[in-house]
This record gives sequence, C-alpha cells and structure tokens, in this order.
Amino acid sequence: MAHMQRLNILPKGYIYPKEDRGVRDLLRRRLLSVRQRTAQLLSLQSMITRNLGIKMSGNAIKKLTAGDAHELFNSDDLAFMAINNIDTIAFLRKKIKGIEKYVKSQVKLRKEFKMLLTITGIGDILGLTIMMEVGDIHRFAKVGNYSSYCRCVKSERLSNGKKKGENNQKNGNKYLSWAYVEAADFAIRFSVEAQRFYHRKKAKTNRIVATKALSNKICRASYYIMRDRVPYDEEKLFRK
Repeated sequence: MAHMQRLNILPKGYIYPKEDRGVRDLLRRRLLSVRQRTAQLLSLQSMITRNLGIKMSGNAIKKLTAGDAHELFNSDDLAFMAINNIDTIAFLRKKIKGIEKYVKSQVKLRKEFKMLLTITGIGDILGLTIMMEVGDIHRFAKVGNYSSYCRCVKSERLSNGKKKGENNQKNGNKYLSWAYVEAADFAIRFSVEAQRFYHRKKAKTNRIVATKALSNKICRASYYIMRDRVPYDEEKLFRK
C-alpha cells in the first residue's frame, strides 16, 4: 500500500458528509417502505386473480377499502386476508407521505441539482434521492464512471471483443440504480421520445433490458446536467 501511495495509484474512497447522512438514510428507509407497499399490493392483486379470475390494476387496488373486500370475496377468510393487505397498504402510504414531507422540510435541492427537475420522469423526491446519494458530482471524472456507479451498465470483462467474465454486480449504488429505473418508468409514460426509444429496444430484446437502457440514457444525461448546470434537452438525448 505504501508503494501504491508513492506512485499515486492507490484507489481512494469517498467519505460522505456526516451532516447529510441522516436525511440520506431516511430516504433509503422510504424506499424500503415503497418496496413493502408494492409487495402487499402485488400479493392482493395475485389473490384477486387466483380466486376471482380477474386482473385488477394497481391503481384500482390502491382505492379499495375494507368494505370492498367483503363485496369481492364470498369467503370470510379471503376477505380477512384482503383487509389486512388493504390496511397495510394504507399504513405504508401514510408513512411514505410522512417521510416525504419531513425530508422536504429539512433539505432543498442544491443549485447543481435543481436542473434535474427539468428531466421528464424526475420529480422532487427522485431529485432529492439522487442529490443525497451522489453528494459531490465532481468526484466522478467521466460520465462512464458515474453510469457505472449507478449500476446502469453491464459488469463485464472483455478481451479482444470477447466476454471473459463478469465483475461484482453489487458494485455501485443500488439506490441510484433504483432511482433511474423509476425515472425511466415515468419517462415512458409521459415522454413520446422516451416511448419510441423504449419500444425500439424492447422489440430487439425484452422489457427489462429496454427499461435499463433508457435508465442509462437518463443517467448519462443527468451527469452533464448536474456537472454543467444546464437544462435537460430531450431532442439532444434521443437524437439518432
């Protein structure tokens, strides 16, 4: 290590500012609650499909009440299970909203991160999540370093154009990876250009790979937006 230090080739880690760790960790707890809510929603959705033979959308399930459970199921046991799911979803929704309200009262987007809100698919919470996970954008020398840190690219070892193995896929930041996939999902809903890119990729691969490819494009665009403090240019991003 001393020899590497003398040659200035010893890899250095980033020490996240202590004063910001609390809010960052709170946003991570929010993500945990979001995943738990999604698990409860999918569980109820699956139970409805299995027992009633109908597919109910996620938005429709979010609107269900305890009274609706008894109307849906003739069995008291199934109705009781459904009520538990509905109550848990409502509880987690309340906790998620409470965390969001508290975080917004404690921290605001810094100048270099405000332009993130110009990206289709990124709102206040995703913007704050990215800001709190990134810390200092200038610690990434190139856009490829940032994209790799966000787990938006393949973890492969190549030699002469041939795959020789894979690196540790858990390297990088899983929270940023989630944030950019979420941004991609929202972009597909609200951006025509993002939809076109997604469907072109999906036709050649599959839904998961296409979403990941779109998340990588948004990730790379956000790097320059944060570094140079410039607004999002959708035409430039999806230019053929």
